[in-house]
Amino acid sequence: MTLKPLPFVPLEYHRLAPEAMLTEGRRFREAMGRRRSVRAFSPEPPPRACVELAIATASTAPSGANRQPWRFVVVDDPALKREIRGAAEREERENYEHRFPPEWLEALAPLGTDWRKGFLETAPYLVVVFRQVYEVRPDGSRLTNYYVNESVGLACGLFIVALHTMGLVTLTHTPNPMGFLSELLGRPASEKPYILFPVGYPAPDAKVPDLSRKPLGEVMQWNRG
Repeated sequence: MTLKPLPFVPLEYHRLAPEAMLTEGRRFREAMGRRRSVRAFSPEPPPRACVELAIATASTAPSGANRQPWRFVVVDDPALKREIRGAAEREERENYEHRFPPEWLEALAPLGTDWRKGFLETAPYLVVVFRQVYEVRPDGSRLTNYYVNESVGLACGLFIVALHTMGLVTLTHTPNPMGFLSELLGRPASEKPYILFPVGYPAPDAKVPDLSRKPLGEVMQWNRG
């Protein structure tokens, strides 16, 4: 099947003066510097519209051939959250006690994490992101998506930024293997679980590790090394 060429329209673009560019860039950098992964959530639900707006923002991410190979499933049903927690903790307990190599356990130790994932019930919303490996045409044939992991990763990054901008917190949770999420949420074989985001307000007594980010010189290089 040959796809028709898309029409092209003028780019909506407003060029900023160099000083304004730097001002906006520094403001955004400072805001993102305050972003932290949170494991202590308040059970108070923020407006559902905030979650929907964050997903709509995530969906503006670039994707291979504009296929937008992602599906965001929002869970707020307490019973379903309890099921997800139980399945996740079974996998995580196996990970911590048998699957994880000593090197990875040593890396995790300073963060104080373990297989217990109470935040999966406490957080008012769980947003499970699936990557769509292929689409199914009306005739039942498959249309393969490309650059799926890269595309979904970009969308998830924008989702995190959108939540932070609205004053919400989240955590990137990947209880690998995650096949139980497909089963519990009734997703088709064309979709694979990618990441699970608990979403909400932080608990009043929430604390986070006192981490530092690598300096620019350790993460950036101009031209050849």
